[in-house]
Amino acid sequence: MSVERREQRSGGMQGGSMGRGGWGAMGMPVQKPKDFKGTALRLLGYFRPQKYRLIIVLVTAIIGTTFNIVGPKILGLATTKLFDGLIAKFTALQHHLPAPGVDFGYIGMVLLILLGLYIISAIFLYIQQYVMAGVAQRMMYRLRREVDEKLSRLPLKYFDSRTHGETMSRAVNDMDNLSTTLQQSITQLITSAVTLLGVIVIMLLISPLLSLIVLLTLPLSVLVTTVIAKRSQNYFRTQQRALGDLNGHVEEMYTGHKIVKAFGREGQSVAEFNERNEKLYNAGWRAQFVSGIIMPLMRFIGNIGYVFVAVVGGIMVTQGTIAIGDVQAFIQYAQQFTQPITQLANFANVIQSAMASAERIFELLDEQEEVPEAEDAKVIEHPDGSVEFDHVKFGYTPDNILMEDMNIDVQPGQMIAIVGPTGAGKTTLVNLLMRFYEVNSGVILVDGVNITEIKRGALRHMFGMVLQDTWLFNGTIRANIAYGREDATEEEIIRAAKAANADHFIRTLPDGYNTVLNEDATNISQGQKQLLTIARAFLADPEILILDEATSSVDTRTEMQIQKAMTELMK
Repeated sequence: MSVERREQRSGGMQGGSMGRGGWGAMGMPVQKPKDFKGTALRLLGYFRPQKYRLIIVLVTAIIGTTFNIVGPKILGLATTKLFDGLIAKFTALQHHLPAPGVDFGYIGMVLLILLGLYIISAIFLYIQQYVMAGVAQRMMYRLRREVDEKLSRLPLKYFDSRTHGETMSRAVNDMDNLSTTLQQSITQLITSAVTLLGVIVIMLLISPLLSLIVLLTLPLSVLVTTVIAKRSQNYFRTQQRALGDLNGHVEEMYTGHKIVKAFGREGQSVAEFNERNEKLYNAGWRAQFVSGIIMPLMRFIGNIGYVFVAVVGGIMVTQGTIAIGDVQAFIQYAQQFTQPITQLANFANVIQSAMASAERIFELLDEQEEVPEAEDAKVIEHPDGSVEFDHVKFGYTPDNILMEDMNIDVQPGQMIAIVGPTGAGKTTLVNLLMRFYEVNSGVILVDGVNITEIKRGALRHMFGMVLQDTWLFNGTIRANIAYGREDATEEEIIRAAKAANADHFIRTLPDGYNTVLNEDATNISQGQKQLLTIARAFLADPEILILDEATSSVDTRTEMQIQKAMTELMK
């Protein structure tokens, strides 16, 4: 399998690409939307019903963060009082005077106030997180419901033209990415913005000179981050390609493990895996090493700033222009200063990825749906089962007509066979009859009624289908057979299984009809899967039964028995 194909497979469940990809602060790839503004405005519409809850989130975040910000300044008062008391005591001892004591009562009162502020801050921030979690989950609940309802209204053409991985990525991965961003990053944006603004204001109030020293380190930090991030981009690109190659190889070997064993190619498969794993290791190591340099350098630059603040602040204390507690508080604020900047930079990348996910979800919601049913669409109460194709013309694309002037007339109780080479359009007839696709011209009649005048649900309920590609869900054999008729009794289920010649093999299983089929029903054979789908169709007892190479995986003797059972069924 080619590298491109493997990357396509591995990328299918990772969300794909939207527009031109960007790169984050650490050189990591960031997904960007095509229309950020339009997507953001549409997403805000989902928040409108919860605007009062969002106001609560905003207010509690501001209050909680503000109480947290003033903590170092208040702690500085205790530090100043302790320092002044110690200096006074030391001076008195030098001059052989009575030494005054440190005012620990004042210090204790300050610490209690500080503890109270931190408790209040924690309560408000907890309320903020609790309310925001409810807002995000309510919005995602609505969005998931809309996506699920949309998928049920999409025509078969949509699913035929896209991979399962792409659809699953939009409905699951993009939804989870958006949910995480809404629940965590929005509150982080508020708290980071308030923290940054509050820290800058308090630092300027304490000392404009010390604030200038801290602000001068910011451009240097940005420069270092930008230079290293650009260097690491190539390594991350290589890592992504190597990861896609490795994932594709693993998927290929897993799905074809029987063939690999049959031809004795296990050794070569392991060797190919090791080679790709080595490439991923080298690319990942380089990418992580280069991007990992950023934080140590940021800390180094920050520590240089702290040294200058401590030295200049110490000089200012000796000159009496600033209190020691204010210097201690300023150093704490200087440490807090870079954290919200980093968080806001990360938020810019996260919100880009979230908007890309939202855009992909909205693209799914905007897909063209099935042709709407007529307002006076009817239900045939007791259908006879006659089917007629009258001068039907159809093509999957306008320039590729598959059938021209197709005429078929099937009477109730009649059994007919549609024969033709692969690609001749046999399955297409079934798709048109079930209204999975709309005809270009002509009409299809059931009991003399145009199928466009029949409700889709009622139309499809008249048919029972057994396809060559069997579909069974993860559940018991009993539940799979009863899928078409949930109110079926145990006797009816067993009777349908016997008619499909499936009862015997079911009873040989350890749990019989209670045997749970695993994912893709790999714990039974392909032929046994077909027998279960035939039993399911028998139990549904449809007016019209369609078999699309339904017995291709069973032996000749079983096929004859099934045909005999179908003959009995149609009487």
